[in-house]
Amino acid sequence: MGLSTGLGGDLCRGLGQFRLLKAGGILRRQSRPEGPVDADESTGTPSPSAVPPVPCVGAPPPPHAYDPRFSRAITWLSAVVLSASISVVAWLSFDVPRVDRVPDAEHALSHMVGRLMDQEDGLKTLPIWEQFLYEATMGSGANDREQAIEWYRELAEESPAPAVDLHLAIREGESGDLPAVEQAVARWLRQAEPYPTYAELLRAGYLEGHVSPSAGFELQAYLAEQPVSGWFYSRLATRIAERAGDRPLLATIDTSSQQRVEGLLWRSRAFALLELTLMIVGLLVLLLWVRRGKGGAMFRVGSAELPPLWAGRLGAGVLLRGGAVGALLTVAFLYVASDFPSLRVVAVPLSNLPLLALAYYHLLRPQRQTFWRGFGLRIEPRHVGQLGLAVLAVVAAGLVGEWVLGRIAEPLNLISHWTEWFDADLVWGGPSTLVVSLIEYVVFAPVFEELAFRGLLFGVFRRRFQWGVAAMLSAALFALAHGYGLIGFLSVFWSGVIWAWAYERTGSLWPGMIGHAINNLLVCLSVMALLRA
Repeated sequence: MGLSTGLGGDLCRGLGQFRLLKAGGILRRQSRPEGPVDADESTGTPSPSAVPPVPCVGAPPPPHAYDPRFSRAITWLSAVVLSASISVVAWLSFDVPRVDRVPDAEHALSHMVGRLMDQEDGLKTLPIWEQFLYEATMGSGANDREQAIEWYRELAEESPAPAVDLHLAIREGESGDLPAVEQAVARWLRQAEPYPTYAELLRAGYLEGHVSPSAGFELQAYLAEQPVSGWFYSRLATRIAERAGDRPLLATIDTSSQQRVEGLLWRSRAFALLELTLMIVGLLVLLLWVRRGKGGAMFRVGSAELPPLWAGRLGAGVLLRGGAVGALLTVAFLYVASDFPSLRVVAVPLSNLPLLALAYYHLLRPQRQTFWRGFGLRIEPRHVGQLGLAVLAVVAAGLVGEWVLGRIAEPLNLISHWTEWFDADLVWGGPSTLVVSLIEYVVFAPVFEELAFRGLLFGVFRRRFQWGVAAMLSAALFALAHGYGLIGFLSVFWSGVIWAWAYERTGSLWPGMIGHAINNLLVCLSVMALLRA
């Protein structure tokens, strides 16, 4: 994802307020400091005749003066383009219902909730100590059970599909909310088919103490023909079979459920073990890193200088212009390639190339830096081991932050909306689609997002502020760019702070890039382990 930023005021006197666009990322200045301008308009270096009323406490001027003579007309035109992009994306974010952003939302939600419930059933079969360890590290499923009902109620308001109402009623019945089931039965008896028959299924499964074998057989035959599968089918069919005393069918359902749950449980345990191992090993490295203090050079692997040598104001101008061109290229490319979804992976590098080209031409080259040196991307062989340790520490810090956030959010009943992490390509895509998605998420997104948000945006803020403030400002904009809810925002924000810290301490974007890639890979693997057949 590319980033562009508005032309800020003098960075030695304050940056004003900013807004961000998710697709391409936009920062636009909201306010401008009043009073005399005490820096050159294009380079951000102090004017010889200007005497600032407040001493500049930021980074020293760039060692090599450079004036690109940016046209104000082009700057304002870029601002207009980016402002229009902000308006479009903001409108889409608030106007389009979340469930409409997922193709075949009815199938997607039933598949996801069914797998979550299967996973929960499988975990109950583990030894007590393993259940405790899993809940301590991954969290309990209490919120998932409650949120599943809320998600289905939300979908029922948008979807006319009767199967959605049936899935919701089954989930309510399994949670013990029998009054809700009774209300659904009473309401459905007055509606057209298939609702009256659905009412009979619910009544037999949850409200009646006994069902005759013949009635149970007829209901089971009807249920088998409905678009209900997986966990939902197993639970309702089991309830009816128990009340009809159909032991052969109960044994068949139980065998099918065990086969379905065993593979899912194996993948869940393997993924939990992977995350736990990364967390423990990385924590040991992270503690060693922190213990070394600010003066320790153990993890200094790159040559990037922070604050950067280029002027912060000039960097802001480059972000604005490069981002505007990238946004136009993205729109044009997606319009042309709309019939070829697999080509969308090319949109990420293409939309960022103008930004990176401008950054090299106006920021790095004038300060006599190469692209690799300016962002610390050239690693000597003797530093490869240190880089590996730094990556482990970065990954562990991210996982620990996620764990703490989860433990805080769970008692508050806060959870990310399912549409934020459900990805149809990862779940149902064929081999080529899956490969394209993994390249996009695990390779291109980490590389280009780190260059834009840490290498350039964090660098702009770092010219004026200490690393902590600069990291939080850039991480906040990075989190806003993803368009998630509160929990998703906090998660991405924490990751952005960690990756900025790694850039500051190691002098290289590589730890953040690799840590970002591992983070995205873990997210993809978690979705695939739970939902992919």
